[in-house]
This record gives sequence, C-alpha cells and structure tokens, in this order.
Amino acid sequence: MKTLTVFALVCVMTALTGAAAVPEEKADKDQTAEDKRFIRGGCSGGWSTFNDRCFFYVPRRMTWAKAEKNCESLGGNLASVHNIMEYHNLQRLIMTNSHEYKETWIGGTDAQKEKQWIWSDGTPFHYSNWCRGEPNNLGGRQNCLQINVGAQKCWDDLQCDSQRPSVCAKKT
Repeated sequence: MKTLTVFALVCVMTALTGAAAVPEEKADKDQTAEDKRFIRGGCSGGWSTFNDRCFFYVPRRMTWAKAEKNCESLGGNLASVHNIMEYHNLQRLIMTNSHEYKETWIGGTDAQKEKQWIWSDGTPFHYSNWCRGEPNNLGGRQNCLQINVGAQKCWDDLQCDSQRPSVCAKKT
C-alpha cells in the first residue's frame, strides 16, 4: 500500500512539474495574459525597463480592443509613447522579439472623438510620429494607432478590428 501511495505521489509531482514549465518557443511566440498571470510586479518575466516603465511585446495578433484588454490583465495598458527615445525603445523591443519591425498596436486611439488622439493609459498625447498624410481616418473607420508602417517605420491610423501584435506598458 505504501509503495502505491509513493508511486502515485511521484506521478503527480512529475505531471505538475511538467505542466508548470512553458517551453521557451511557446513563451516567445504566443505569450498573453493567460501565460503571464503569475507575474504582476516589477519588470520580471520578459518585461523590459525603460524610463520608469516596464514594456512587454505580445506577438499574438489581436484586435486593438483585445490587445488593450490583454495588457490590462497584465497590470498595464497598450504602450503610450512620449518622446523619440521611447519610440526607438519600443522598436528595439519589437525587433528583438520578432526579428523585424512588425506593424504593432500601441495605445493611441481617437475613437471617442475624431482627430482627438488619446492614450489608453490616460497620459497626455503630446508626441507623435505620424507617416506623411496620416492620420487620415480612411473610410471614416480608422481609430487605432499602429506603428512601424512603411519604409519610414512611422505611425498610421487603422481600423481597430485589424489584427496586430502589441506592446504593453506599466509603471515600475
């Protein structure tokens, strides 16, 4: 009887240990709030620090609203950008994780009032890096901000139901 109990405990421990580990390939490819639910404070667990904030690249393609909700569940918001150095930091983060300058969601939107851009984290929207002729609200439906567009790697307004990877940010 003791042997059976010990064997059962060893099997349970082995199963739990294997279930807790997330393969590095999985962590790099599809990490979202569900994968990161145990990491809340500081900049640990794949978050990088810049200017008193933590940033995290989410490679999974989502709509802007789903990306924002995912960032909120991680304790932050889609990233706001306040100067050229922060923008270059976001670009480096995206390049490091995806090996290219992917078009990516950040937290800018003018969905509440056309041409009045705000950040989803509530900070002032003073810095921008719009592509020439942008934002243009093409078709009257482009209310969300994507970065790394075209050869200039600038900003563009896009339909919010398009799917993009995203960058989350939170205070340290």
